[in-house]
Amino acid sequence: MKHLNAIMTGLIAVFILLNLTMYTVDQRQNAIVFQLGEIIDVKKTPGLYFKVPFLQNVRFFDTRVLTLTSQEPERFITSEKKNVLVDSFVKWRVVDVKQYYVSVGGDETRAHLRLSQTVNDGLRAEFGKRTVHDVVSGQRDQIMEILRQKADSDARTIGVQVLDVRIKRVDLPQEVSESVYQRMEAERKRVANELRSTGAGEAEKIKADADRQREVVLAEAYRDAQRTKGEGDAKAAGIYAEAFGQNPEFYAFYRSMEAYRQTFKNKSDVMVMDPSSEFFKYLKSSGK
Repeated sequence: MKHLNAIMTGLIAVFILLNLTMYTVDQRQNAIVFQLGEIIDVKKTPGLYFKVPFLQNVRFFDTRVLTLTSQEPERFITSEKKNVLVDSFVKWRVVDVKQYYVSVGGDETRAHLRLSQTVNDGLRAEFGKRTVHDVVSGQRDQIMEILRQKADSDARTIGVQVLDVRIKRVDLPQEVSESVYQRMEAERKRVANELRSTGAGEAEKIKADADRQREVVLAEAYRDAQRTKGEGDAKAAGIYAEAFGQNPEFYAFYRSMEAYRQTFKNKSDVMVMDPSSEFFKYLKSSGK
């Protein structure tokens, strides 16, 4: 029984000793090995490692991509002296764990503070050189790339790499938004009135041109009609003259019959004439 207890005690002691001696570095981590508070090694490759118990200690640091998001929108001034509220975030990670520990003590909060100051200084400088339109849409991608480069250059001094800087939203303060909206509304009304005036002028021009073309078409049609009518009348007169020349007596008789028919078309028609008038020539000599 005593031997069994001794064996168990020995196994526990060996387990504790191995636990104090071995450590594992995950693929998502880097590790710094300290000896009496001094950095003696940096482990970047995942795997199982050993250390001297009680003399050496290990500290682990996350090397995954982290996100720094601003809690509240920051206020900046554009080149037009207008205030804008900017909401942004930063993607970063630790690339030099030793420098990271030396610079900020491996404290993520201190690293966030350093990155926030760098990004805010860059935003203030870039926004101060641009208009509201530029920072909202015109040069937004260019601003973000400039900020990323500047922030990354500064972050390298603390062992950090800045992967991306993104501007999520750019808003105007409430007191500025109302005046801007009023100015935009007035501008839109001015443009609308200008377009209406231009449209009305174009409409009058088109209408006048259409009326002119209509008059030209009517005049040309009347001219052609008169020409056709004149040609028809001339042809009819020629036919009548030719017929009259062939049989003048029959032509005179036919014309008198037409005159009688038109004169006595209705029973109520009344005509007062001298009975010896030439008009009744064929009524008097109907037998002949």
